[in-house]
Amino acid sequence: MLNTALLGAGRIAGVHATAISTNPGSRLVAVSDINTEAAAKLAAQYGAAARATEDILADASINAVLIATSTDTHSDLIERATAAGKAVLCEKPVDLSLARAQACQKVVAQNGRPVMIGFNRRFDPNFSALKAALDKGEIGKPELLSITSFDPAPPPVAYIKVSGGLFRDMMIHDFDMANYLMGGAPATVSAVGSSIVDPAIGAAGDVDTAVVTLNYADGRIAVIKNSRRAVYGYDQRVELLGSEGLLQAQNMLENTVVKSTTAGVTGAKPTYFFLERYMPAYKAEWAAFVAAVNAGSALPVTLADGVAALAMAEAATQSLKSGAPVRL
Repeated sequence: MLNTALLGAGRIAGVHATAISTNPGSRLVAVSDINTEAAAKLAAQYGAAARATEDILADASINAVLIATSTDTHSDLIERATAAGKAVLCEKPVDLSLARAQACQKVVAQNGRPVMIGFNRRFDPNFSALKAALDKGEIGKPELLSITSFDPAPPPVAYIKVSGGLFRDMMIHDFDMANYLMGGAPATVSAVGSSIVDPAIGAAGDVDTAVVTLNYADGRIAVIKNSRRAVYGYDQRVELLGSEGLLQAQNMLENTVVKSTTAGVTGAKPTYFFLERYMPAYKAEWAAFVAAVNAGSALPVTLADGVAALAMAEAATQSLKSGAPVRL
């Protein structure tokens, strides 16, 4: 049984608490947060204890921690937890700074404990099935990848100001998905973006609409499209053209009913947001972490994967500012 502590008690922490508590191989034993009231409330929901982070890290009976705190605390907590002998699953991104993330990578290598970064979309059943078909060679060599990721509505500007920007906060999932499907990082990153959804986002120094093109050394191409607003719901699609065919993962819909009349053909909208869309993925992600830690086997997503995606986010940020491609 993997005795697990949850660091953080916000919205995403609640998702992780459910995944930890419903997995037969793990037990949620403690929750910490700078908001002690939130920590106590979440802990009480799952029969855990609200404790200080220092106490959790010092407790040898706790085998693992799941880090779901603000991004600027991730690298520090990863280092402290691995130094304390804990296995770690940390929400993306590793850090707001690439240099700090790389320094964290070196410390973790010395500490010798497993660290997995939370790129939950790899574990989505649809994306997993697409990857499995690709790995079986069903469409030959992947050549042109298109990833669409549109949120239903932008987050509060207060969140935007501390998020690290769209590329580090939102598109980083898509950078990782591109690496996952294309088998590695691109040679160059080119970005364009603007703030057309909410002028306040632009005033905060970020964009809410962006397209990034990834060019690979062998000529392959990937295109990622992000928007903070899709009024019809949470739009999450992947399309991969290969030398021998095409793979597509479409949206998850609210239901599968299609109405056909003389007025036309209509169907349901996509599920509204990530909680509805990706809860199975979060559970599968945690199950994969528990299985790997208990077996002492390789983690399916590594700290190096997190650093690679962050490097692409930083390159996209630079490209947006310069108007030119950035070589990784």
